[in-house]
Amino acid sequence: MKIIVLQHIKIEDPGYIKDLMIADNVELITVELDEGEKIPENLSEYDAMFCMGGPMDTWMEKDYPWLVDEKKRIKEFVVDLQKPYLGFCLGCQLLGEVIGGNVVKSNYPEIGMLNINFLGSKNDDLLFSKFPENITTLQWHSYEVQDLENSDVTLIASSPETKYQIFRYKNNAYGIQFHIEVKKTTVGEWGCVPEYKSALENQLGKGALEKFDTDSQIHMPSMNNYSRILYENFKKLIK
Repeated sequence: MKIIVLQHIKIEDPGYIKDLMIADNVELITVELDEGEKIPENLSEYDAMFCMGGPMDTWMEKDYPWLVDEKKRIKEFVVDLQKPYLGFCLGCQLLGEVIGGNVVKSNYPEIGMLNINFLGSKNDDLLFSKFPENITTLQWHSYEVQDLENSDVTLIASSPETKYQIFRYKNNAYGIQFHIEVKKTTVGEWGCVPEYKSALENQLGKGALEKFDTDSQIHMPSMNNYSRILYENFKKLIK
């Protein structure tokens, strides 16, 4: 199995799912876009694509010109090649944009350990059918996808503030707005990124990082379990 991973900052990788893939002897090809690495020309040789989060936003093409090519290549992989795709946070928003949605600033940023509510559509979904009706997971975003009302998109989960917390495009690509892939070291590492720390403190106040980290550790066993279920089911998409 050969999976390409698009990253926008080195510390934001597939986390716990990456550990599972390494244990599975998956061949991982990581493209660090923020460091000038290029997406390979021949995407057909990859079995799946992961697209991770990052401190930039989808509309920042002048500051991060590589976003232009990234969007084209995601569209090629998902729409033209119809290959399996899993996008987290920014990766979710990039998918939403390339399939016709809009990425807009959220009315209220979602940062912290917050609730996700699944819809009835999850019951027939390959990746999420075994998930409970509600989960608590890590959120760290100020933008979201909207305007995805078309027949190719299935809404799977929402939160009180964000409609498209999980959506599926056709049967091969998924956008996940939250961070189910996190592991024990994640919050502390992300708290060192100025953009993340600023968003955290603006939302939760000075000194919020320690409490956020403590709260995340409480829910870490369940998030790791959900990551395992997600990964095992995602492998079924790969032919």
